[in-house]
Amino acid sequence: MDWSAFLPTFVITLREGVEAALVVGIVLAYLKKVNQSGLNAWVYAGVGSGLAASVLVGVILNGILLRLAASESPNAVVLKPLLEAFFCGVAIALLSWMLVWMTKQARLMKSEVEGGVNAVLQQASGAGWGLFGLVAIAVLREGFETVLFIAAQGDVGWMAVGGAIAGLCGAVLIGFLLFQIGVKINLRQFFQGMGVLLLLIVSGLVITALRKLDGAIAAWVQLAPEYGALCWTGEPSCLLGPLVWDLSQVLPDRQFPGILLKAFFGYTQRLYGVQAIAYLAFLGTVGGIYFRSLAFPSAQMGQGKVSEGR
Repeated sequence: MDWSAFLPTFVITLREGVEAALVVGIVLAYLKKVNQSGLNAWVYAGVGSGLAASVLVGVILNGILLRLAASESPNAVVLKPLLEAFFCGVAIALLSWMLVWMTKQARLMKSEVEGGVNAVLQQASGAGWGLFGLVAIAVLREGFETVLFIAAQGDVGWMAVGGAIAGLCGAVLIGFLLFQIGVKINLRQFFQGMGVLLLLIVSGLVITALRKLDGAIAAWVQLAPEYGALCWTGEPSCLLGPLVWDLSQVLPDRQFPGILLKAFFGYTQRLYGVQAIAYLAFLGTVGGIYFRSLAFPSAQMGQGKVSEGR
């Protein structure tokens, strides 16, 4: 069982799902507060549409990769890892931005969502469609980040899909506990903990992106030897420089405990110089920004209970 695909997908889906659940819960609570619960059906329709659109995006992205994997075209061996590297790059950018943005803006989430709902309710007509769009976009935004991360891993297996489903179920449970049962959960601590895990997972994605890019360039050079100058001379990799370590016989990354290190810390049994430098640079830069943002705690999120304006 490939837990290295399950665990990071679970963490990211749980974190993104809880953020979406907060938006939905705040919308439903505000509608109840202003006696507009009759519009709840539009909110649920927005949730369903956002999830369906996210799944559709995931199917399309994975379908493209599967077609490239099955293609007999010589260019497919270049395009597939190159496309995966591109997905990795976009996922890194989006998840990093979301990590820092959420930390800084969490204290404003409740007021911003309620303000958006209030503006929709002020419309003479079309309030239902306005709520539908607001919720669908919020869910799709979180879902898109998740499916892009999954696609960046390459061929999607059942373990990755299982991790996404488990994370989504966990997010629904947390939303239910918050808004229906009234359980107090310290959301500030939750998002901080998830943020640290997410930072490490995305840092590992930097290593994956470079490996995919290296594979694409190496395949291109094999097809067009005249571009051999793109690769390091005398090195086992094309772009990644000298080998830092090869622990495939000591700590393989597909067996315990290496598989856990791979899932949460980006460990790879074969690490090259450029990967090591990029990993440390990303972790130091984005991690520094993230931990500095924690110096401005979110009062509203820190209290944990976000329901009915109480």
